[in-house]
Parts: sequence; C-alpha cells; structure tokens
Amino acid sequence: METFRGSLLMVIAMLAFALEDMVFKIVSQSLPLGQVLIAFGLGGMAVFTAMARAQGQSVWHPAFGTRVMLVRSLAELVGRLCFAIAIALTPLSSVSAILQAAPLVVAAGAVVFFGETVGWRRWLAIGCGLVGVLLILRPGVSGFEPASLFAVIAMLGLAGRDLATRAAPKTMSNAQLGFLGFSVLVVAGVCALAWTGGAQIPSATDWAWLAAIVGVGVIAYMALTGAMRSGEIAIIAPFRYTRLVFAMILGIAIFGERPDMLTLIGSAVIIVSGVFTLLRSQRK
Repeated sequence: METFRGSLLMVIAMLAFALEDMVFKIVSQSLPLGQVLIAFGLGGMAVFTAMARAQGQSVWHPAFGTRVMLVRSLAELVGRLCFAIAIALTPLSSVSAILQAAPLVVAAGAVVFFGETVGWRRWLAIGCGLVGVLLILRPGVSGFEPASLFAVIAMLGLAGRDLATRAAPKTMSNAQLGFLGFSVLVVAGVCALAWTGGAQIPSATDWAWLAAIVGVGVIAYMALTGAMRSGEIAIIAPFRYTRLVFAMILGIAIFGERPDMLTLIGSAVIIVSGVFTLLRSQRK
C-alpha cells in the first residue's frame, strides 16, 4: 500500500507540475515573464514560511550560505529562468519532453561529482536519451527553433540543482528547501524584469491565474516529496514520466499544439532511456 500511495502521489505531482506549466504559459501572455516569476516565488515563499512556522522551525537554515547551497541556488536560478522563457516561447509538449532528460544528466553527473559507478548499459541509455533530445531539437534542419535551446539550458540547470541537493545537509527540512527554491524564483524574476521592464498591474483574471500557479506549484512540490518518501523508489520513480503525457494532453487541448513524429519518437526514446536508467540504478 505504501508503494501504491507513493506511485499515486508521483502521478499527482506530475499532473500538478504540468498544470503549473500550463498556467505559467497562459499568464505570461498577459504579464511580463519576470513579474510572473516574482509573484510565483513570493506566493510559494509565503506558503512554506507558514509551514515552517507551524512546525516550529525557522525558514532560514545556516547551511543556506554554504558553497554547495550557493551552487544549488545558482543552478536553480539558471534552470528556472530558462525554463520559464522556454515555456513562454516554445510548445509546452517539446519543453516538457526535453526536461525529462534531466535524470539522465544527473546519472552522468553522479559519476563525475560523487564517484558513482555506471555500467555500459546505463551509459548507452544515457546516450540514447540525449539522442532523443536531439530528435526533438533537430538542429540544422528547417524545424529547428532556436528558443528551444532555453529548454536544454533549463534541463542542465535543474539537473545541476538535483546533484547539489544530494550534498545538501540532512538537517534541512522540506519547508526550508521549499522556501529557498521559491526565493530563487523571485531572484530569477527580478533579473528577467530588469532586462525587459514593462511591469503592470494585474487584472482580476491575472490575479486568479497567479493564485492558481502558486497553489498547483505547492501541491506539486509536496506530492513529489511525499512520493519520494513512500514505498519502493524503483517502482515509484518511473511514474515521473507521466508529466510528459499530461503536458502533451494539455498542449493539444489548451494551446492547439500538434507534436510531429520526430517529437513523439524523441519523447519515447527519452522516456524508455530514463526508466531503464532508474531501474538499473535501483538494482545497483
């Protein structure tokens, strides 16, 4: 039952993340990108501050100023900012597909930074997954979208964040990590708004969308945390790829996207490679 609960929470988390991306894409069409990021970050910080207070904790942890946490914050800053730009400028389905390659990069990075051993089968799977990303990007051909490179940079940044999280002190609570993560969103938003300018007063509809993005963002984070702490990870972790399924459904239904054959093939290659890598790593 714990594994079933964890799998269900993982699916809920991925649905919430896909909804978060959808709402972000919608509201960024009427408000500047940086302003949306700032509002999203401040809302998440408020929620996690309340959670920390309810647990009798301070939102500030002394480890926030350590080198590993500064690296984590910088990687998340780059990842979040580039992901937001990619969501705003390119199809939701292709951005989500490229993001699914992050676990493969984490697996490769673990060899470099943590000395983990990866056999030839997992290296082959990692290579295949990156080929899947190239199929979606299709550089050098007519269907190539330069803005999609922001999705690649975002994927690398978020993979770097996940690697740095492995080295984060165990004494940091989920509320403290959540507060730190959303505070980085505010910094990313300030950087984007300083570059573009054009801040404006949100309409009533914009406020509703901003409240929705904070709500689904917090739900996604909490559900993901609960999933990773329940049951057998080898069974639960592959359900993270349902995010791509939800993103494609929302992209087609809400934005009228029509993923072509190369995008579908590339997505399938990334998913198969990622699931294989996760299962092999759990066996090890």
